Amino acid sequence: MCYDDQARPPDPPGVTGKAHGHQFVLTSSDGNQFHAYAAMPDSSSETAVVIYPDVRGLHQFYRELALRFAEVGIPAIAIDYFGRTAGLTGREEGFDYMPHVQQVRMDTFTLDVQAAIAYLRDQLGQEARIFVTGFCMGGSLTLLSGTNRTLGFAGLIPFYAGITRDFGAGGAILDKASEVRYPVVGFFGGADQGIPEEAVREIDEKLDSADVDHTIMIYPGAPHSFFDRRSAEYADASSDAWQRLLAFIRTGETQGQMA
Repeated sequence: MCYDDQARPPDPPGVTGKAHGHQFVLTSSDGNQFHAYAAMPDSSSETAVVIYPDVRGLHQFYRELALRFAEVGIPAIAIDYFGRTAGLTGREEGFDYMPHVQQVRMDTFTLDVQAAIAYLRDQLGQEARIFVTGFCMGGSLTLLSGTNRTLGFAGLIPFYAGITRDFGAGGAILDKASEVRYPVVGFFGGADQGIPEEAVREIDEKLDSADVDHTIMIYPGAPHSFFDRRSAEYADASSDAWQRLLAFIRTGETQGQMA
C-alpha cells in the first residue's frame, strides 16, 4: 500500500486562491461508470492535471491532492480504477484492492482516462493543456499511457513508478520507456526498496534514446511514498518536487537532466 488513510499531500508553494471540489460519477464511452473527484480554482485556467492514484484507487490523499493543485490555480481530476470490477464502492482502508489491481487493463483504463480528459475539456475548453501525474501504480500507468499519442497529454509526472506490472500493455515500463511520446518530469526515492536505482537509471537512458525531453529526480535517502505531509524529514524533497512539477506544468519545459 502506498498511502494509508492518514496520509496527506504536502502543501504546495504559492497558494493564491480558494478551491472547491466534488466527487461524482463519470461514464466512459463503453458505458463503464467510475468515481472521480474534480477540484476547480476560483480563477480561470487553460492547464489542468489528471491524477492517477496508487493501488487503493481514489481515496482521501488524492482528493486532497486535487484540491492542492486547484489552490495554486490548476484544475485537477483524480480518477478511480476499479469501477469495472468493484463498482461504485469506497476505497477506504480495508478495501481489498489487489484482486482489482490484477484486472486493470490498458485498453479499458484508457477509455476511463479519455472520459476524464473530456470532462476537463468541457470545463476549460478544447485547447486546454492536460498533464497527468500518478503515484506508485499510478506512476506506472502515467508512463505507460504516455506511449499513447492519441491522449494528447502536455506532459507526464510520475512519482515512484512501479516497474514490474504491464497491465496488458505488451510490457512493463522498462520494456516500454523508449515508446513514451510526451515530456516527463519524474520523482523517485533513493531508498525505495521496491524500485532499484539502477532501474530508474535504465528508464532515464531509454527516455534519452527515444529523444524524450525529461528530468528524472532521485532523492537520496527518501523512501517510497516520501511525498507525504507527515514525512517531515523529507520535506525538502517534497518541496523540490512541488516546485519542479509546477514549473513544468506552467511552462511545459523540463530541466533536461537526471539528478
